Amino acid sequence: MAFPSAPSALWSVSLLTVLFAAAVHSNIIYDDDPLQPVTSDETVSVGGTVTLTCRVAESDNSSLQWSNTAQQTLYFGEKRALRDNRIQLHHSSPTELSINIGEVQLSDEGEYTCSLFTMPVRTARATVTVLGVPGKPQISGFENAVSEGSKVTLTCTSTGSKPPAKLRWYRGDEELPGRPQMVQPVPDDPTYNVSSELTLDVSRGDDNTFITCVVNHPSLTHGDKRSEQALAVLYSPDVQILPESNLPREGEKFYLQCSGNGNPKPTTFMWEKKDEELPPLAKVDGAFLRFEMLNKSDNGVYLCHADNGIGNNQGEYTLLVQADNIADPTAMSTSSGVDHAVIGGVVAVIVFILLCLLIVLGRYLIRHKGTYLTHEAKGSDDAPDADTAIINAEGGHSGAEDKKEYFI
Repeated sequence: MAFPSAPSALWSVSLLTVLFAAAVHSNIIYDDDPLQPVTSDETVSVGGTVTLTCRVAESDNSSLQWSNTAQQTLYFGEKRALRDNRIQLHHSSPTELSINIGEVQLSDEGEYTCSLFTMPVRTARATVTVLGVPGKPQISGFENAVSEGSKVTLTCTSTGSKPPAKLRWYRGDEELPGRPQMVQPVPDDPTYNVSSELTLDVSRGDDNTFITCVVNHPSLTHGDKRSEQALAVLYSPDVQILPESNLPREGEKFYLQCSGNGNPKPTTFMWEKKDEELPPLAKVDGAFLRFEMLNKSDNGVYLCHADNGIGNNQGEYTLLVQADNIADPTAMSTSSGVDHAVIGGVVAVIVFILLCLLIVLGRYLIRHKGTYLTHEAKGSDDAPDADTAIINAEGGHSGAEDKKEYFI
């Protein structure tokens, strides 16, 4: 069959399209054919760009062609056949034809055909899947603060996803179990709207806590989409009494502060002293109980009742007033100095007494060192004169054996 040559590319493309249609109906597929075109399926998100590539192992100088889902020729070799600026040539060679489709729309989804115009025409198909990108989730169902112990139901909705997106709930990093999500197809559109509900029993610990709804979808390649909802919980106050100092001293000014962390903050306060009247010098000033001058009689247990309109609670504090000299570091230092002086005096007296005793004992021992008595001069005391005494002394040598010593 002969074909007349024509300068019109449009005529050539139309003729080749007819041949291609005939080849498609023939359903001829050649395995291990080096001229058989090869393609791949592609997935792209709405608004993205997809590249369609058709290759053959060998070339017989026949032209490759891409056609859209409506069998309209997009490119025949390097020649554009369809006036659509979204479609651009990516690469063309004897063995490859690649095109880009930009700003992809949902209507671009379907089968695209690559053809090699040999006899017979060889074809390959590529399926383009277009993902509908889900919209940012919207959380509804919470408008005003709720009381502690109440139930709160939140609803998260996301539109425009294809396939349907998955919704998840979080409180901080903790995932919360929501109800099974609902999927609704959008009329006259291939996308879906999804929604999920979450019911919570709120406590005071949930006040100012953020509940997050997260959308997961394969089109969100750069992360998920999420929205947050802060909870506001009304609860009665926890009350504690804070002293001005931890060492209240007698004679000084002093105050106690009633502190409550409820929501809302408490605005009504009432002070009392347990089992007694408030001291006459104690003045109530809202959340403060002020003492103009502390006294030992101010000792006792003080109570504060706080009310925030949601509930009331009380705190207590035991006041122990310290004596001024005990609390004064200078007085304590002086007292300590006096004690050391007394101890030093006593030690000095004891040392002096011991020294005196040692001196007396020493003198006594020296004076009674010993008594030495002999009979060598026996009779000398009775001699009338010195010569007689000498004679008597010489005569006494015969009794030398009778010498005696006495030593004490």
